[in-house]
Amino acid sequence: MTETIAIIGGTGPQGQGLALRFAMAGVPVALGSRDGARGAEIAAGLNAKIDGDLITGMDNDAAVAAADEMVILAVPFSAHNATLEGLKSGLVGKILVDIVVPLSPDDPKLVEMPPEGSATEAAQALLGPDIPVIGALHNVSAYTLNNLGAPVNCDILVCGGKLEPRKKVMALVSKLGVTAYNAGGASAARCIEAFTPILIRMNISKAVPFSHAGLKIWAPDT
Repeated sequence: MTETIAIIGGTGPQGQGLALRFAMAGVPVALGSRDGARGAEIAAGLNAKIDGDLITGMDNDAAVAAADEMVILAVPFSAHNATLEGLKSGLVGKILVDIVVPLSPDDPKLVEMPPEGSATEAAQALLGPDIPVIGALHNVSAYTLNNLGAPVNCDILVCGGKLEPRKKVMALVSKLGVTAYNAGGASAARCIEAFTPILIRMNISKAVPFSHAGLKIWAPDT
Protein backbone atom coordinates (compact mmCIF):
# COMPACT_ATOMS: atom_id res chain seq x y z
CA MET A 1 0.00 0.00 0.00
CA THR A 2 1.33 3.45 -0.94
CA GLU A 3 2.31 5.55 2.07
CA THR A 4 0.46 8.77 2.85
CA ILE A 5 2.36 12.04 2.61
CA ALA A 6 1.43 15.34 4.26
CA ILE A 7 1.59 18.76 2.63
CA ILE A 8 1.69 21.61 5.13
CA GLY A 9 0.54 24.83 3.53
CA GLY A 10 -1.39 22.62 1.18
CA THR A 11 -4.11 25.18 0.51
CA GLY A 12 -1.69 27.54 -1.29
CA PRO A 13 -1.05 27.31 -5.05
CA GLN A 14 2.18 25.31 -4.69
CA GLY A 15 0.69 22.93 -2.15
CA GLN A 16 -2.48 22.39 -4.19
CA GLY A 17 -0.47 21.66 -7.31
CA LEU A 18 1.69 19.13 -5.49
CA ALA A 19 -1.36 17.49 -3.94
CA LEU A 20 -2.93 17.08 -7.38
CA ARG A 21 0.23 15.71 -8.96
CA PHE A 22 0.93 13.22 -6.18
CA ALA A 23 -2.70 12.07 -6.05
CA MET A 24 -2.63 11.54 -9.82
CA ALA A 25 0.44 9.37 -9.24
CA GLY A 26 -1.49 7.27 -6.73
CA VAL A 27 -0.01 8.80 -3.56
CA PRO A 28 -2.51 9.54 -0.74
CA VAL A 29 -2.17 13.14 0.49
CA ALA A 30 -3.05 14.63 3.87
CA LEU A 31 -3.59 18.29 2.98
CA GLY A 32 -2.73 20.49 5.95
CA SER A 33 -4.13 23.93 6.70
CA ARG A 34 -4.20 26.18 9.75
CA ASP A 35 -7.98 25.87 9.40
CA GLY A 36 -9.05 22.24 9.15
CA ALA A 37 -12.43 23.11 7.65
CA ARG A 38 -10.77 25.11 4.88
CA GLY A 39 -8.36 22.24 4.29
CA ALA A 40 -11.29 19.85 3.87
CA GLU A 41 -13.03 22.25 1.48
CA ILE A 42 -9.92 22.70 -0.68
CA ALA A 43 -9.28 18.95 -0.71
CA ALA A 44 -12.81 18.25 -1.94
CA GLY A 45 -12.34 20.69 -4.80
CA LEU A 46 -9.00 19.14 -5.75
CA ASN A 47 -10.43 15.62 -5.73
CA ALA A 48 -13.21 16.80 -8.04
CA LYS A 49 -10.62 18.09 -10.53
CA ILE A 50 -9.08 14.66 -10.94
CA ASP A 51 -12.16 12.55 -10.19
CA GLY A 52 -10.38 10.97 -7.23
CA ASP A 53 -10.46 10.60 -3.47
CA LEU A 54 -6.82 10.43 -2.41
CA ILE A 55 -6.61 13.98 -1.02
CA THR A 56 -7.92 14.52 2.51
CA GLY A 57 -8.02 17.99 4.07
CA MET A 58 -7.38 18.59 7.76
CA ASP A 59 -5.50 20.89 10.13
CA ASN A 60 -1.70 20.93 10.10
CA ASP A 61 -1.22 18.83 13.24
CA ALA A 62 -3.58 16.14 11.98
CA ALA A 63 -1.86 16.12 8.58
CA VAL A 64 1.56 15.56 10.15
CA ALA A 65 0.13 12.74 12.27
CA ALA A 66 -1.48 11.18 9.17
CA ALA A 67 1.80 11.08 7.23
CA ASP A 68 3.56 7.74 7.30
CA GLU A 69 6.95 9.43 6.89
CA MET A 70 7.11 12.32 4.43
CA VAL A 71 5.94 15.81 5.39
CA ILE A 72 6.25 18.52 2.73
CA LEU A 73 6.47 22.12 3.94
CA ALA A 74 4.97 24.55 1.39
CA VAL A 75 4.30 27.73 3.37
CA PRO A 76 5.54 31.27 2.64
CA PHE A 77 8.94 31.93 4.18
CA SER A 78 7.36 34.48 6.51
CA ALA A 79 5.57 31.55 8.19
CA HIS A 80 8.43 29.03 7.86
CA ASN A 81 9.96 29.04 11.33
CA ALA A 82 6.74 29.61 13.26
CA THR A 83 5.06 26.71 11.46
CA LEU A 84 7.96 24.38 12.22
CA GLU A 85 8.02 25.44 15.87
CA GLY A 86 4.38 24.46 16.17
CA LEU A 87 4.83 21.11 14.42
CA LYS A 88 8.21 20.10 15.86
CA SER A 89 7.02 17.46 18.30
CA GLY A 90 4.84 15.81 15.66
CA LEU A 91 7.72 15.61 13.19
CA VAL A 92 9.72 13.18 15.32
CA GLY A 93 10.19 10.02 13.26
CA LYS A 94 9.30 11.82 10.00
CA ILE A 95 11.29 13.35 7.14
CA LEU A 96 10.64 17.02 6.44
CA VAL A 97 10.77 17.98 2.77
CA ASP A 98 11.33 21.74 2.75
CA ILE A 99 10.36 23.39 -0.56
CA VAL A 100 10.33 26.94 0.83
CA VAL A 101 12.38 29.70 -0.82
CA PRO A 102 13.20 32.84 1.23
CA LEU A 103 12.09 35.37 -1.37
CA SER A 104 12.36 39.04 -0.48
CA PRO A 105 9.02 40.33 0.82
CA ASP A 106 9.62 43.51 -1.18
CA ASP A 107 10.68 41.91 -4.46
CA PRO A 108 10.16 38.23 -5.44
CA LYS A 109 12.97 38.61 -7.96
CA LEU A 110 15.37 38.70 -5.01
CA VAL A 111 16.23 36.26 -2.25
CA GLU A 112 16.95 37.09 1.40
CA MET A 113 18.71 34.13 2.94
CA PRO A 114 18.37 33.55 6.69
CA PRO A 115 21.49 33.54 8.90
CA GLU A 116 21.78 29.75 8.54
CA GLY A 117 22.34 30.16 4.78
CA SER A 118 19.07 28.78 3.37
CA ALA A 119 15.55 27.85 4.39
CA THR A 120 16.56 24.18 4.36
CA GLU A 121 19.41 24.80 6.78
CA ALA A 122 17.23 27.03 8.95
CA ALA A 123 14.70 24.20 9.25
CA GLN A 124 17.40 21.70 10.21
CA ALA A 125 18.82 24.05 12.84
CA LEU A 126 15.35 24.61 14.29
CA LEU A 127 14.30 20.95 14.32
CA GLY A 128 17.61 19.53 15.50
CA PRO A 129 19.72 16.69 14.10
CA ASP A 130 17.27 13.85 14.76
CA ILE A 131 14.61 15.05 12.29
CA PRO A 132 16.04 14.87 8.75
CA VAL A 133 15.36 17.93 6.60
CA ILE A 134 15.63 17.52 2.83
CA GLY A 135 15.37 20.43 0.40
CA ALA A 136 13.55 19.76 -2.88
CA LEU A 137 11.04 21.14 -5.42
CA HIS A 138 12.28 24.71 -5.02
CA ASN A 139 12.35 25.58 -8.71
CA VAL A 140 8.96 24.31 -9.93
CA SER A 141 6.32 26.96 -10.55
CA ALA A 142 2.86 26.64 -9.05
CA TYR A 143 1.39 27.23 -12.50
CA THR A 144 3.30 24.26 -13.90
CA LEU A 145 2.15 21.99 -11.08
CA ASN A 146 -1.49 23.00 -11.54
CA ASN A 147 -1.38 22.73 -15.34
CA LEU A 148 -2.43 19.08 -15.27
CA GLY A 149 -2.62 18.75 -19.02
CA ALA A 150 1.17 18.96 -19.35
CA PRO A 151 4.05 17.12 -17.67
CA VAL A 152 6.25 18.90 -15.14
CA ASN A 153 8.83 20.58 -17.34
CA CYS A 154 11.96 20.46 -15.18
CA ASP A 155 14.35 18.31 -13.18
CA ILE A 156 14.41 18.36 -9.39
CA LEU A 157 17.53 18.98 -7.31
CA VAL A 158 17.41 17.29 -3.89
CA CYS A 159 19.75 18.16 -1.03
CA GLY A 160 20.08 17.51 2.68
CA GLY A 161 22.41 16.41 5.43
CA LYS A 162 21.60 12.69 5.44
CA LEU A 163 21.95 10.42 2.41
CA GLU A 164 19.25 7.82 3.09
CA PRO A 165 16.44 10.37 3.62
CA ARG A 166 17.70 12.17 0.52
CA LYS A 167 17.31 8.96 -1.50
CA LYS A 168 13.80 8.43 -0.13
CA VAL A 169 12.77 11.94 -1.16
CA MET A 170 14.27 11.43 -4.61
CA ALA A 171 12.16 8.29 -4.98
CA LEU A 172 9.03 10.15 -3.88
CA VAL A 173 9.66 13.10 -6.20
CA SER A 174 10.27 10.73 -9.10
CA LYS A 175 6.62 9.66 -8.84
CA LEU A 176 5.79 13.06 -10.39
CA GLY A 177 7.33 11.88 -13.65
CA VAL A 178 10.46 13.98 -13.24
CA THR A 179 14.16 13.21 -12.86
CA ALA A 180 15.47 13.86 -9.37
CA TYR A 181 19.17 14.49 -8.85
CA ASN A 182 21.19 14.14 -5.66
CA ALA A 183 22.59 17.66 -5.21
CA GLY A 184 24.53 16.90 -2.01
CA GLY A 185 24.42 18.24 1.51
CA ALA A 186 22.16 20.88 3.01
CA SER A 187 24.44 23.77 2.09
CA ALA A 188 23.64 23.11 -1.58
CA ALA A 189 20.22 24.61 -0.82
CA ARG A 190 21.88 28.04 -0.77
CA CYS A 191 22.44 27.74 -4.53
CA ILE A 192 19.24 25.86 -5.35
CA GLU A 193 16.91 28.18 -3.44
CA ALA A 194 18.70 31.25 -4.81
CA PHE A 195 17.99 30.18 -8.38
CA THR A 196 14.23 30.54 -7.92
CA PRO A 197 14.18 34.37 -8.06
CA ILE A 198 16.33 34.18 -11.19
CA LEU A 199 13.69 31.97 -12.80
CA ILE A 200 10.97 34.36 -11.65
CA ARG A 201 12.81 37.29 -13.23
CA MET A 202 13.22 35.42 -16.52
CA ASN A 203 9.65 34.15 -16.56
CA ILE A 204 8.13 37.62 -16.20
CA SER A 205 10.57 39.27 -18.59
CA LYS A 206 9.19 40.55 -21.89
CA ALA A 207 12.61 39.90 -23.40
CA VAL A 208 12.16 36.11 -23.45
CA PRO A 209 9.49 34.16 -25.41
CA PHE A 210 8.36 31.92 -22.54
CA SER A 211 7.08 31.82 -18.98
CA HIS A 212 6.95 29.21 -16.19
CA ALA A 213 10.34 27.77 -17.16
CA GLY A 214 12.25 25.46 -14.83
CA LEU A 215 15.73 23.98 -14.50
CA LYS A 216 16.87 21.08 -16.69
CA ILE A 217 20.12 19.11 -16.39
CA TRP A 218 21.42 18.36 -19.87
CA ALA A 219 23.79 15.46 -20.40
CA PRO A 220 26.51 15.96 -23.02
CA ASP A 221 25.87 14.57 -26.49
CA THR A 222 27.38 11.15 -27.05
